[in-house]
Amino acid sequence: MALATRTDRRPSMTRTLWDSTVGKKTIMAVSGLVMLLYLVAHMVGNLKIFFGSGEFNHYAHWLRTMGEPVLHYEWALWLVRVVLVAAVVLHAVSAYQLSRRDIRARPTAYVHRRPRASYATRTMRWGGIILGLFIVWHILDLTTGTVHSGGFQAGHPYQNVIDTFSTWYGNVIYIVAVLALGLHVRHGFWSAAQTLGAGNATRDRLLKTLADVLALALTVGFVSVPVAVMTGVVN
Repeated sequence: MALATRTDRRPSMTRTLWDSTVGKKTIMAVSGLVMLLYLVAHMVGNLKIFFGSGEFNHYAHWLRTMGEPVLHYEWALWLVRVVLVAAVVLHAVSAYQLSRRDIRARPTAYVHRRPRASYATRTMRWGGIILGLFIVWHILDLTTGTVHSGGFQAGHPYQNVIDTFSTWYGNVIYIVAVLALGLHVRHGFWSAAQTLGAGNATRDRLLKTLADVLALALTVGFVSVPVAVMTGVVN
């Protein structure tokens, strides 16, 4: 009589989704849209600096009191941070694994050169690395104050922003990262729409135009703050 063997367990739906190429692209698309929503909200909040220190500092304080009295001080802000970190990690890991999978699928060089990709497409990976490094620097600069110039003042975000953009390197780091962000959003938004099935022959032009508008709006909105500090409009 043959010995009974344990039946292999079927992988969960979550595992199947994560292991598949389509699943990883879907995770990249959804996590990218989550980050895009955050970026739009973050940019709008940043623009409050043009209304003076009182308005900007009040906005920063409100971020920490969101949800009160149901939620305790900073609970809502930490919830946003946790969701954002999860989105960044899922996006980055999926992108890396898809890249490695693509390399393994074509171990030998193409006989014929592939059509030249757009600048945004060719710089997506480097742009992602630049943005990842910038996120770390940005947190150490304006959240923890670890690398902040001019003496970090907790509870005084307006002055902290002025200090950062009063240095040449603060402006260079920020503007380079924002330019990389613009290219990333321009290509990524359209790719996400295609992955989630929103694109078709009639909507492609509209989606590409929307991607261009979003990328331009985010780039101009974020860059306007350091430019305003450098030119003395905000001081």
